[in-house]
Amino acid sequence: MESWQVQPADPFPFPLPLPTRSPTLLAGRPAMAAMPTPRSFLLLLLLATPFLLLPLAASAAVPTSNPDIDLEYLIKNAGLDDSTPSTPTDDPEDGAPDFPGLDADYDEDEDLFGDDDGPEEDSSHPSAADEAHVLLLTAANFTAVLAARRHVMVEFYAPWCGHCRALAPHYAAAASALAEQGVDVALAKVDATEDHDLAQAHDVQGYPTLLFFIDGVPRDYSGERTKDAIVAWISKKLGPAVQNLTAVDEAEKVVTGDDVAVLAFLDHLSGAHSDELAAASRLEDTISFYQTTSPDVAKLFHIDPEAKRPSIVLLKKEEEKLTVFDGEFRASAIAEFVSANKIPLITTLTQETAPAIFDNPIKKQILLFAVAKESSKFLPIIKETAKSFKGKLLFVFVERDNEEVGEPVANYFGITGHETTVLAYTGNEDAKKFFFSGEISLDTIKEFAQDFLEDKLTPSYKSDPVPESNDEDVKVVVGKSLDQIVLDESKDVLLEVYAPWCGHCQSLEPIYNKLAKYLRGIDSLVIAKMDGTNNEHPRAKPDGFPTILFYPAGKKSFEPVSYLIDVLLFI
Repeated sequence: MESWQVQPADPFPFPLPLPTRSPTLLAGRPAMAAMPTPRSFLLLLLLATPFLLLPLAASAAVPTSNPDIDLEYLIKNAGLDDSTPSTPTDDPEDGAPDFPGLDADYDEDEDLFGDDDGPEEDSSHPSAADEAHVLLLTAANFTAVLAARRHVMVEFYAPWCGHCRALAPHYAAAASALAEQGVDVALAKVDATEDHDLAQAHDVQGYPTLLFFIDGVPRDYSGERTKDAIVAWISKKLGPAVQNLTAVDEAEKVVTGDDVAVLAFLDHLSGAHSDELAAASRLEDTISFYQTTSPDVAKLFHIDPEAKRPSIVLLKKEEEKLTVFDGEFRASAIAEFVSANKIPLITTLTQETAPAIFDNPIKKQILLFAVAKESSKFLPIIKETAKSFKGKLLFVFVERDNEEVGEPVANYFGITGHETTVLAYTGNEDAKKFFFSGEISLDTIKEFAQDFLEDKLTPSYKSDPVPESNDEDVKVVVGKSLDQIVLDESKDVLLEVYAPWCGHCQSLEPIYNKLAKYLRGIDSLVIAKMDGTNNEHPRAKPDGFPTILFYPAGKKSFEPVSYLIDVLLFI
């Protein structure tokens, strides 16, 4: 018998690697699940009997995101992880219809931003996957290769995975570029659908998963999924923590070539200040750090040659080109400065930029949704606001009329139409969204951002309209009516959170209806259901579809009992 596999709900519409648990209809038991009363215990025992016999138990519960709708990377690990990657499974389709724009963590890996084949080719994307320099690993040669090579990057992929196919040409091009540069590293890949045990041994929970092994010890790859990002990330890992710039021509190449660079103007290229700079560099995976004692080199980085040393600047290829460090010259302070200033004041959301946004330690984000022709009116306001919240909030622009990006992200947040929208979002495990209402101006957006930072805003939740009649055996619950129906202290309530496209939910429906009909005579018991794709509530968070929760009477202040696993624990 196959086990149930449940993926936790995505905090954001991009594919992220999230754990699966089995065997269970509902993953995990809340830390403060309500203990059933004697009456509730008997009800639970009664309710458990038909479900324990379900033929569904031979299937796998599907994730809360439509597997054909990929929303990660808007992601932990999105906190919900892009890494949003797809949950490992041999059947990516499992009961869901085809939705051409969407898919989930951080990576349910059909392509979030379009069809299965990934982004269209352009000059910035490698056009073909020449994999001459990519090693093919299996369980038979994996250990030997890692023993023979000190540095190995391994991609765990699935042939059906849209994100894996989009990554393939970038990964192959990175392997070729590193080989041409003579870098001591091997890039390899493992078909996780063929080598299940190998993937499981390395805790692969989504596709693609990229691990970088140093002397056989793995660490997660934290960069973007592009050739340049992979090359830069590996070069940073294997090269010196800080590079010396002594000649003007070398400095010019850095100024024109690096998207972001950090330069320290020092008295000496070794010693305490150089050591602090190197320590800060090791805390930052993606940005190159340089040091110089040359006034001419410093001048290229817009540092006054007569400036007091040590001094540090961060240079970016964007409107806010130069940022000067004014803190104490310590590794932690320098690293914090770089983390806060390395990204643009406002980042346009794309498949390439999503990992940098959602892997950022700053989890509070302000998102502007606007159509392209309206963006020039509002972007200056958002950028000016962002200057006051650097290192505290992330500001993201979503092009609303971009069908590959704007549509799926807007759908995730429940945004309809093309009206300009500003919302705040907490991209962590307890994800919440807060809609701005009012006229968009510098003062109002600054106030909104400050209130968000200070946790003064009221979260918004999606909800269908409350049904005019609700007389069926299975009561229909929506976001707006959950408090009234489910959290009624006088009632025991069994709630199914489902998705219309979910095959397992469709299989469960006639059984659930029969159960409700059989128990209709118990006035103190409510059998209910809620469409989890259109409705949200903080007290009914689905771990997968279907999610079944039991709310005992008189215990509504506790977390609901997760059914079936909690029932079996009590039995």
